[in-house]
Amino acid sequence: MDFQKLFRLFLFLTFSMAILSLWDSWQRTQQPAPTPIMAPRADAPSATATPATTAAVTATATPDNIAAATKQNIKTGERVVVKTDYLIAEISTVGGDLRRLEFLQQRDSKNKDKPFVLLQEQGAHTYIAQTGLIGAGLPTHNAPFSTQAYEYALAEGKDAVEVRLLATDLTGARVAKVYVFHRGSYLVDVSYEIENIGAGSLTPSAYFQLVRDKSSPDGASMFLPTYTGPAIYTEQDKFQKVGFQDIEKGKAKHSQGANNGWAGMLQHYFVTAWLPKDKVQREFYTRQLGGDLYSVGLILPVAAIAPGQTVKINVPLYAGPAQTSLDEVAPGLGLTVDYGWLTVLSTPLFWLLSYLYGWVYNWGVAIILLTLLVKLAFFPLSAASYRSMGKMRVVAPKLEKIKQQHGDDRERLHKAMMELYKTEKINPLGGCLPMVVQIPVFIALYWAILASVELRYAPFFGWISDLSVPDPYYILPLIMGATMIIQSKLNPTPPDPLQAKLMKMLPIIFSVVFFFFPAGLVLYSIVNNILSIAQQWYITRGLEANAKGVITKA
Repeated sequence: MDFQKLFRLFLFLTFSMAILSLWDSWQRTQQPAPTPIMAPRADAPSATATPATTAAVTATATPDNIAAATKQNIKTGERVVVKTDYLIAEISTVGGDLRRLEFLQQRDSKNKDKPFVLLQEQGAHTYIAQTGLIGAGLPTHNAPFSTQAYEYALAEGKDAVEVRLLATDLTGARVAKVYVFHRGSYLVDVSYEIENIGAGSLTPSAYFQLVRDKSSPDGASMFLPTYTGPAIYTEQDKFQKVGFQDIEKGKAKHSQGANNGWAGMLQHYFVTAWLPKDKVQREFYTRQLGGDLYSVGLILPVAAIAPGQTVKINVPLYAGPAQTSLDEVAPGLGLTVDYGWLTVLSTPLFWLLSYLYGWVYNWGVAIILLTLLVKLAFFPLSAASYRSMGKMRVVAPKLEKIKQQHGDDRERLHKAMMELYKTEKINPLGGCLPMVVQIPVFIALYWAILASVELRYAPFFGWISDLSVPDPYYILPLIMGATMIIQSKLNPTPPDPLQAKLMKMLPIIFSVVFFFFPAGLVLYSIVNNILSIAQQWYITRGLEANAKGVITKA
């Protein structure tokens, strides 16, 4: 029995299981959504009160009460357009909702000549940011607001632009909702200024939420499944994904309350999250709103407002690319770059890849250099593997002779093979185990390339204009298949005809599978195979020369 070929079979089965796992992940997170119904919008609590308070959230500001206030179609209003160097935002005069957000520094998933649109009320999906106040006579996200202008732009030499909306039809209070957009930033400050002009005290709560349908974002692929849905983070419970299906089935599990943390909505490469200040008590919630809409949000208390007093509540909104550096914006926000269960490997690999990019300014070249470094790190293991395979190749004629002598007696055949391995000092599994160790590195790099927005639309050369998506002409997978064929020629021929046929099929099978893998990962595989061929050829040539009595250093 050829253990090296069994390893090849094991490798094939491993990748088959990976594909099945990816398919299962897609089934759970990327199921096609039913026809969207413009259903109610939910409130989303989150805010940071200027007067720091740890008071409990008002009983009237519960997720149920918020949901009850949203049992109506999303109302349309006039649009306030805001332009900065990074964003084009559209704010509705109904609720002051942020209903559209374009990223000028990011390209559309299908057309790189257009800016990427994350938040939108109409189009491929529904995805909006809402806020409101809970309390007698205070404006919810369904309340009308007025504005002094309908177009704002970041002025030359200015670092921020402010948009002020005034709630109308109120009694007992004056409420302004204020947006502040910053130069060179995806952070938006969202605040309420509440002035009590009544005779009694006001004890409101504020909510900030994100509302989205469960449709997959543009450019999503069943072969590259990624998570789309709510997420909640607290220092105690850490990063928690809350799938749409779990919310729908009433099985959502997440933190209920804390004095820290954020609530957000994730999709491939991008995140939107409400980021209240720490040390302010908040309650988290997720809900299905009806139709195909879901919400994730926060409820924050506001200190009692005496007659004649004014209180300001401020909560930043981050809406932009998911990057590991976001931990500097808010604790745990960098975890929205989802490297899966091999984060411990993917994170340093991407750090090293980014470092190399800083030298060569080409992600494809950086991947090639990273492959060289990884190959050097595993050089001793690879050498042991190829030396074992080379020895198997050298003794192949002896194995064939033993097979002819004992082919009908499996027990004697196995015993004779073991004696030959012992005499020749060959470990039948020596070629397998060192290579198995390298599989996690391959998978970790797969997730690093798949999840890192830096590689989105990153060109290599020629027809490879985006290393994060499959090669449009399948040239790289075919080259990889060719390198696998060459490498298989250096391996000993399996004595079992069935195994021999399988080995011939593997390059074709892997080429087809890699049709759907990111071009950056296929590039890594090609370079790794070429280096492996060179190393294996050198070692095998030395062993064969020694076997013929020629003094050659292996």
